[in-house]
Amino acid sequence: MKYLSEYRNPEIVKEYLDKIHAITTRSWTLMEVCGGQTHSLVKNGIIELLPEKINIVHGPGCPVCVTGVAVIDEALWLAAQPGVILCSFGDMLRVPGSSKSLLEAKADGADVRILYSPLEAVDLAIKNPDKEIVFFAVGFETTAPANALSIVHAYKQGVKNYSILASHVLVPPAMEAILDDEENRIDAFLAAGHVCTIMGMEEYYPIAEKFKTPIVVTGFEPVDLLQGIYMAVHQLEKGEYKVENQYARYVHRKGNEMARDVMNEVFSVTDKEWRGIGSIPESGFEVSEKYKNYNARLKFDINIGKAKENDTCISGDIMKGLKKPLDCPNFGKACTPEHPIGAPMVSSEGSCAAYYHYMNME
Repeated sequence: MKYLSEYRNPEIVKEYLDKIHAITTRSWTLMEVCGGQTHSLVKNGIIELLPEKINIVHGPGCPVCVTGVAVIDEALWLAAQPGVILCSFGDMLRVPGSSKSLLEAKADGADVRILYSPLEAVDLAIKNPDKEIVFFAVGFETTAPANALSIVHAYKQGVKNYSILASHVLVPPAMEAILDDEENRIDAFLAAGHVCTIMGMEEYYPIAEKFKTPIVVTGFEPVDLLQGIYMAVHQLEKGEYKVENQYARYVHRKGNEMARDVMNEVFSVTDKEWRGIGSIPESGFEVSEKYKNYNARLKFDINIGKAKENDTCISGDIMKGLKKPLDCPNFGKACTPEHPIGAPMVSSEGSCAAYYHYMNME
């Protein structure tokens, strides 16, 4: 297929639905990793069209959703410092920290700005030499190259009033943590196509082999997802556990090597606290020693410590595939996109937001 419309073709969708129904003989639980996949599955009604034996659960593939409360508190602390302009992507502004969100801090007078690129933040630093510009660098491997490039750009330009608050998390360690969990019931993964466009597929082969779990990299359109589900179920029914690439039009085995090079230049791997899940070893990026002057945590000597999460939010169980948004007693009541308790209701990629906007709850 050559055109996007073909990946939304109802006839091809029906063809793959029929194939999935035909081969499914047992109950299987599949987890899609990426929030973009979640929204496409829910928006297009795919979950409701699958066989009853196919259970689709939603993984920790929304970077906004897994950003720890303590990191939000760090951003709030930075925004409150005199002379600091805190820059962020828009999704992060409404995510609650311990006491409030960045949007509330902005309403209280903090200089918090929404930008579309970290390079805009570097330009802002150049134009405001009397201010400290901090970019809240959130995301999976997909956004890490641009944030790394902003540091390289600032370094080469001699810009000293720019830094980032890094909150980058990595997908493969999270998948391993889910599979290692004693409550795990995942039979196969639909891996995130955008992440694999950057990172390639080689990190997934040891996971599939170790846990005897099929992993299929997919895109985000209805045909992408249904073809990926078919490939995963086909493996499960045959007792296989391979890494397969449905998203071959963008994903290559080694990914984007230039993007990975700049990430490896600027970042080092570290343990990371995931909201609702806990600490996962070697699952995040921090600014490396070479570029430590661009690390906001070091530049401002931030020491927030641990932060308590909201006990009424079940986002951790949702992102581990143990529960779904409709299992939450607060869903659509105490917790809505306008007044969120948890991050999955805030983010445009959050599973709770997807169910709220697209799922028939009557």
